Parts: sequence; C-alpha cells; structure tokens
Amino acid sequence: MAGIYIHVPFCSKRCTYCDFFSSTNMQNKETYVDSVVKELELRKEYLSGEGIGTIYFGGGTPSQLDIRAFERIFETISRLYQIDDDAEITLEANPDDMTPGYVEGIATLPFNRVSMGVQSFKDEDLHFLNRRHDSRQAFKAIALCKENGFTNLSIDLIYGLPGQSMEDWQFNLAEAIRLDIPHLSSYHLIYEEGTPLFRQLHAGKVKPVMEELSVAMFTELIDTLADAGYEQYEISNFAKNKLYSRHNSSYWKGIKYLGVGPSAHSFDGKTRQWNVSSMTKYFKGIAAGFPDVEMEELDTKTSYNDFIITGLRTMWGVDLHELQKLYGEELLTYCMKQAAPHLKNGLLVNADSVLKLTRQGIFISDGIMSDLLYV
Repeated sequence: MAGIYIHVPFCSKRCTYCDFFSSTNMQNKETYVDSVVKELELRKEYLSGEGIGTIYFGGGTPSQLDIRAFERIFETISRLYQIDDDAEITLEANPDDMTPGYVEGIATLPFNRVSMGVQSFKDEDLHFLNRRHDSRQAFKAIALCKENGFTNLSIDLIYGLPGQSMEDWQFNLAEAIRLDIPHLSSYHLIYEEGTPLFRQLHAGKVKPVMEELSVAMFTELIDTLADAGYEQYEISNFAKNKLYSRHNSSYWKGIKYLGVGPSAHSFDGKTRQWNVSSMTKYFKGIAAGFPDVEMEELDTKTSYNDFIITGLRTMWGVDLHELQKLYGEELLTYCMKQAAPHLKNGLLVNADSVLKLTRQGIFISDGIMSDLLYV
C-alpha cells in the first residue's frame, strides 16, 4: 500500500547540524495548514486510488503544530484517501514539546507511532547540538508516551560528536535499552555544507572524531543492540519484535508515496518529484492551484541504481530474480560482474539469489554500492 509523507517545516530554533528544510518563523502556521489541506486535494489522484498503509509527519518539528491543525489534516486525508485499518501513522516530535496536555491530545488522534529526536541522553551533547531539550525532558517525554498508550516508539541517537568518548556512547545505548525503546535510528554526525556545524569545522572550532573511534562506535552500536534483541534491518535502523518503520521501509522497497508540504518528495513508481524548498513559493503555487514542483523521469538505469542502493541498505537485500524481471538480463549480468570481487572477499553474500551485505561489508557499504551502480 502507498504512503503519505507530510513535511512540517517549523522549528523554534535550528540545530547546528541540520540541513533539512525548516523555518523558525512561526507566523505562517495557519497558512501552512491551509496549503497542506489544499495540496492533498489537488494531488488526490497522484497515487491512482491506492490504499494508504502509512502516514508520516516529519520535519522540521511536527510537534510544533497544535491538535486542531492535525485534526484538519486528518479530516482531509480520511475524506480523500482509503486508509488501511492497520495503517502505521507516525508523528516526529521533539521531547520538550511532549507536555502532559500535548501527549494526551495526540493520543486522541490517529497517531499510533511516535518518533522522537532525542539524539543523546547527555546534556553536554544536547547543548553542543543546540537542541532545545535536556535529558530530563527526554526521559519525561518517553514516560508520557508510554502512559498514554504509545507502545510503538522510536528515538534518534547521534554518535561521533567532537569530544564524545566511547563511554559516553555506551551510556546512551544503555539508556535506550533500559527504557525498552523498540526502535532506534542511529546516525554518525555529518558536517553538512551550509550548516553552523560545517562553518565551525572549517573555522577550526571543532574537530571531528578520529576514524578509528567512529568505526569502534558503529561496531558498539551493532553489537550492543544485537545483544539486547534488536535486528539491524537497515544500516542505521534497529528494531525489536519486528517493529520496523513501515513508512521508511516503503522508501527502501520502492513503494509509491505522496509527499506534501514545502520540500517534500514524492514517488509514483515512474517519476520522482519534489516541492519547492520555499514557504513563499510553496504557498503561492498551492493558492494558484499549481504546486511548484520539479520532476525527474526515471530511466531504466537510474531506476536500477535506486534498486541497488535501497536494497543493499536493508537486511532484505537485492532480489536477483526481481532485478532480472524489472531490468533485464543485461543489467543482471552487469550487477553480478560488479559484485563478484565483493562476493569473493566476503563483503557480499548471495543467499538464495538475494545479494546482501555481510557484517564486514556493512562497514564499507558506500563503496560496495558505488561499484554495483551503472554509470
């Protein structure tokens, strides 16, 4: 079934490392909701009448919207689309937004999954990242979610911060396990061009962690979570009891999705398109009835490359029978020729005609994927 992604661009302040499209101007929330509702109506045929299996509010900081805003958006979605009874409906949230009243409010809505940007349980890390919350608020937010019936919880954790020790990282992992969080997304800090953190790096104000420590932290992440009963179902994502992010998994499996809101991306199986990354231009296009979008037609080789990258990132791997069916014998032969050295060196494995990264291969996955791409 298809998915709907709604980008909520509002943030009360920007984190030093973030390069997602967002705005600290809170004056446009009502116009934003009006525009999202209208865009859902304008693009109701995009998914060709397919049922909706996942809805994901991402950002930005979706928890900056009030309950009435969500009610309007859900009313529109339920009127225009057929939502599966078992749909996964996720809210991304910031811990400091999750007050008792707010969590009680979202519990009355169709949300059944909450993903929180905790990033660290250590206050010095949160201060460095310019996060709004502290560790106490993170613990409280998780408790409030559980008290209000949210059992499908996910948190984000970042590692590889300047000055972060292995002991610091082990503490964060231990806290997540102690709190019995069923899903974790964990990423190495990246110095994205244009961010305050990138400027600090090039001004010599911060120093990245040594590569040896980065590798050791990633190893600790994999081993510690495996020992605690988590599956690494995607390079950066771990779940217990098969509580995978169904929405994100749909991206990796090539399932159609509609992206709504400024900068949101969409995929209909043949093309990718993305909304303009400007509030003013987004509002203007929607008001005129012509969303401001760019589009990319996916030719066979581009689609093949996406198939390789998304497949190898996950534990489900690249199904070679499906590859042949979709892209033909020529690209299957090419794929296997490129994969041969990595199969020989134990970085890839062919298990029942499914190519997968081995434990060793995960650590150099970008290079392996690059070798299998058709360029």
